[in-house]
Amino acid sequence: MEFPRTLRTLLGFLLISPWISPIPASTHTKPYNTPTAYEMLEKFDFPKGILPEGVQSYLLRNDGSFDVFLGDFCELKVSGNYLLRYKKKISGKLEPGSLKNLDGVSVKILFLWFGINEVIRSGDELRFYVGPFSSSFSVSNFEFCPQCRERFGSGDQFVLDF
Repeated sequence: MEFPRTLRTLLGFLLISPWISPIPASTHTKPYNTPTAYEMLEKFDFPKGILPEGVQSYLLRNDGSFDVFLGDFCELKVSGNYLLRYKKKISGKLEPGSLKNLDGVSVKILFLWFGINEVIRSGDELRFYVGPFSSSFSVSNFEFCPQCRERFGSGDQFVLDF
């Protein structure tokens, strides 16, 4: 007795299917042993608090270049009444004790915004470079991840056109 072609195909599939295992759902999720962006910073001798709360994901390449993705635009005040702004995507190059070619982090000085382009750790100090200028802060200021302030709270106005 000859089975129709479609039925033969279906029977063949049913006979083979017990040996075919589906791709596990976990391949689309983060493996358990993958460090967070905050843990990765600490591996490179930086405190986790240089990134705000809310990192969604990151990509660290073999050459040290990276991209960090925040859930949203972030603006916050830090010690010295500096106002920091983080874009949704922060990129640069990570090496032990240095963050170079930063893009996506800026600081407000007087009335103007300037990009922070480098951060160097020297002992218990972090030196932030904004163009030719720099300023140092104690590592202890960055023990905890700062929380972004509300976008439209307390009457503040923010420029959102990046």
